[in-house]
Formats: sequence, structure tokens, C-alpha cells
Amino acid sequence: MKAQTEVLNRRCVEAAVMTGLALNCHINKKSLFDRKHYFYSDLPAGYQITQQRLPIAANGSLTYGVFMGNKQSRMATKTVRIRQIQLEQDSGKSLHDDLRSQTLIDLNRAGVGLLEVVLEPDLCCGEEAAAVIKELQLILQALGTSQANMAEGQLRVDANISVHHPGEPLGVRTEVKNLNSIRFLAKAIDHEIQRQINELESGGEILNETRSFDCKLGCTVPMRDKEGKQDYRFMPEPNLPPLVLYDSASLPAGTESQQVINIDQIRDALPELPSATRERLVRRYGMLPEHSFTLLNEVGLLQFFQNVMKETRAEPKKVTSWVLNTLLGYLKHHNLAVSESPVTSSALAELLDLLDSKAISSAAAKQVFEELWKGEAKSAAQVVSEKQLELMQDREALEQLCQSTMEGHPQVVTDMKSGNPRAINKLIGLVRKATLNRADPAEIKDILERLSS
Repeated sequence: MKAQTEVLNRRCVEAAVMTGLALNCHINKKSLFDRKHYFYSDLPAGYQITQQRLPIAANGSLTYGVFMGNKQSRMATKTVRIRQIQLEQDSGKSLHDDLRSQTLIDLNRAGVGLLEVVLEPDLCCGEEAAAVIKELQLILQALGTSQANMAEGQLRVDANISVHHPGEPLGVRTEVKNLNSIRFLAKAIDHEIQRQINELESGGEILNETRSFDCKLGCTVPMRDKEGKQDYRFMPEPNLPPLVLYDSASLPAGTESQQVINIDQIRDALPELPSATRERLVRRYGMLPEHSFTLLNEVGLLQFFQNVMKETRAEPKKVTSWVLNTLLGYLKHHNLAVSESPVTSSALAELLDLLDSKAISSAAAKQVFEELWKGEAKSAAQVVSEKQLELMQDREALEQLCQSTMEGHPQVVTDMKSGNPRAINKLIGLVRKATLNRADPAEIKDILERLSS
């Protein structure tokens, strides 16, 4: 008969310390492991190793940004408190087959090390929860502690939800388990909040239960009763001694680095975190804070932006506008990731250089982008040449065109002289149309104003 033993994974401990430091937590130099007993089909051992009494990290905070206003154009910064970070064993994965009325169990991940971050009840809606999880995802990816791909189960969220009147204690909570998408997380929370409000206003009561989110129906459904009816029989884990960490001050003399985990050493090796990256972008390129959030939130977009900046002479403000408005707009319209963009960073940099040198107009630049999007392996310069989109360089010819346009529209000229801003815009549009959008609108306006004075 072979006895079952548990061995602590050093990498898991280092990942927990890194995450705790990144989330402004106090790292406990001594933490304890416990057994949490319960019977469920995805838990073969009948118990889970966790840190119920004394976790590895506690009392942290996470600052996140939420878009505000009707047009989601303003960014508000908020903070959520972190109660604790604990090391646990993962359970198996239940695969529910409704068609055959059966459940299959995938035990491949059972027993694998798991990092659980427990937040305080500081969030008020699905949008805030989604913003927090997105920020946490970015932090974990920056640290390298997890790829945090929710679709692949590398990051899962259990949302505890309750409602109450202002000034009253928190209500009875429900837990929506295993949310594996930020979009579904927001929808599940908002639905569950409204469901509980409706239940209470109709005279019902909220049960302390576990629920799941049905993404097809867009609602939460009951799974099983919660721990109020279950005794987990917590006990110290007999196979794992207390976990002891050190800092530079408490490190025993002559100790080899591989024998212990040094908190200060891990702190010194922390990479640039998303909040610091955003601050750097705002400071270096003069962009709005909300633009820095978008660059980081879209996978691969920050790297794309930085690659364009390395290769173009265009101002950062113009590059930001083209990346966030034009490129990202096309990507979302065609449901593509940044890595799938048919327009490369080099191609966009070349296009912006042509625009910056006034070789083409803004309208022509958009036409060039549309051609580049077709992915026909043409450069921006080739497209400009083939489509004859070069900006008119003949000032005298442009002046003659402006003169003839004014002569052909005397009433519009009269309106322009009387101060009607729409009149000059109409004349500019007529001249641009005559030049096939090859003239600079600012130059046209300058000529029109001079001819009409």
C-alpha cells in the first residue's frame, strides 16, 4: 500500500508572492495549509488543500478604470480592496451534457496548483467587475504568473452577489460559479442583481445558493445549495508544514537562494505593471488616459502602436488616432484580432509618413488604408501612385480651380462673405471633388478666403 503525499510547488509560491506584491498586499512570512472536506464528483480525494486560516497574502488593493458617461468617453479611477490571496488545489472540470442528461468529469487539472484572489464587496455592477478582472488579467500577464486566457480556463471567476438598501447590512448572497468570459461576467452579475431585486420586491426571499450563468438564455440558473448547509470540517493539512518566507533582513546567513524564497528579491524583479505602462504612455506621448487603457486592453495593440511609432515621423497624437479609431474600428468591424490585421505596423507607418509630408490628403489616406486592408501586398506608395492620389502640388492650377468654382456658385460666395461657415465648407467640398480629393482642404480654404477678400 502506497501512502499519498503532497509536495509544494516552488513556482506556485513565487507566483503567489509576485501577485501579492503587484496587488499591494501584505505578504505573510508564515502561512498555513488546511484541508477542506466535501464530496463532489470533481474532487477525487474528497478534500481540497487550501489556506483558510492564514493565507500567503492579505490586505491589498487593485486600482482600475471604468468608462463613464453616455458615450463612454470619460475615465473614472476606482479601487477595490483585496481580502486575501491563497494557494489551493484545483478541482476537476464538470462537463454537462444536457442532450443526454449526463455529466462527464475531466480530472486532468485536479490537484494542480491554483491561485485564488478574494476581493472585498466593493463593486456595484457588472461593468465594474469586468473592469477589475480585465485589470487583474493584464497584471497576471505582465508578471508571467498566468497567461490568464479565460476561454481556456486559465482564469475563472466566481461572483458573489447580494443586494441591500443603502445603510443596511449586505443581503443574502448567491454565488455564480466558473464564469469564463469578461462579457459573460458582466451580464451574469447584472442579471443576478435584477433577479434578486425582483424576487425581494415581489415578497420572496433570496436563497444562499450556487448558480451558473446560461449564456444562451442570458440568465442564471440554480446549481446546488451553498455552504450554509455544509460542514467543510476544516483541519490543518498534515502533509504540508507551515510555509515560511524570508526578506533580506530575516534571511539566515549562508542560506542558498534555491533553498528559500526571498520576498525582497521577488519585489526587485517585478516587471513594469499596466498602471505604470499607462502613466508612461500618457507622459511620453501626451495621450489621454482613456486612450492608454484602450491600447493595453486590446491584445497586441500596444505593441502595434509602439512599432508604428518607431517607424514613422508622424506626431504621436496622429498615430494614436489612426491606431485607435481607424485600425481598431476596422478590426472590430471584421471581428479580427490585432495579430490578424492585414495592415501591418510598417504599412501604417509608411502611410502616416506620406500624410505627414503632405504627399496625400487625409481623405486620400483613408482611401489608401482601404486598399491596404485588402491585403494585396502593396505598399502605401504603390497604392498612391496607382490610384493617382498624390496631393496637388501646382498652386497656380489650384487657384484657378478655386476661382472657377467661386464664379460658378455666386450665391454660395455671397453667403460665405456674410460669415456663413457652411458656405465655405461647401466650396471646399466642391473644389476637393473637382480635384478627386487630391487637394489639401486647409490650402483650399486659404485660397478661397484670399480670393473672396
